[in-house]
Amino acid sequence: MLNNDDLIYVKPRTDLVEILRRKGITDRRVLEAIGRVPRHFFVEPALRMYAYEDRPLPIGEGQTISQPFTVAYQTQLLDVKPGMKVLEIGTGSGYQSAVLMELGAKLYTVERIRSLLEETRKRFERLGYRPEFTAHADGYEGLPHFAPFDRIIVTAAAPEIPVNLLRQLTANGKTVIPVGKNTQIMMRIIRQPDNTFVKEVFDRFTFVPMLRGKK
Repeated sequence: MLNNDDLIYVKPRTDLVEILRRKGITDRRVLEAIGRVPRHFFVEPALRMYAYEDRPLPIGEGQTISQPFTVAYQTQLLDVKPGMKVLEIGTGSGYQSAVLMELGAKLYTVERIRSLLEETRKRFERLGYRPEFTAHADGYEGLPHFAPFDRIIVTAAAPEIPVNLLRQLTANGKTVIPVGKNTQIMMRIIRQPDNTFVKEVFDRFTFVPMLRGKK
């Protein structure tokens, strides 16, 4: 049951879904998932008044929670079906993770910054989200011991496509990743049954950089 504090966010969340629809998000399941996720719990308490504005917000350690449109855009391209095994690179505060789990993904998520991951694990516990696995690890390495994955989503800017991640896809699996340095091109890469890859190019975005190693 929603408490009074939660109730004040119901209309802003509904309004956000309508904004995303007007901006071109057409996947009903993605819109419904975003309509269910309480984004105000994934931002700093001092910033909750801005939680349902369509913009990124700082979450500490030089990182951000992505703009809702960006989350919806990547998720729509990812085309997640219930029960799919999904690898997320860049857990952050867990908002994108929650949207994927609302879609029925069996989620494996990697974060290189330990302090962010520890807080997000607590947040998942409080909100009742149950990822399959959370890892403090280098996102460039993925999770080879759990591969292959039906889908891989990268939520930071890779200067080039991480080939190691592509190898962790199933046949017909899809990766959605922003590629580039100053601004990024959103790309979707599909692994073919003969182990070749088809690349699709979409719009431009701006993400924090994808860095190697752990912190």
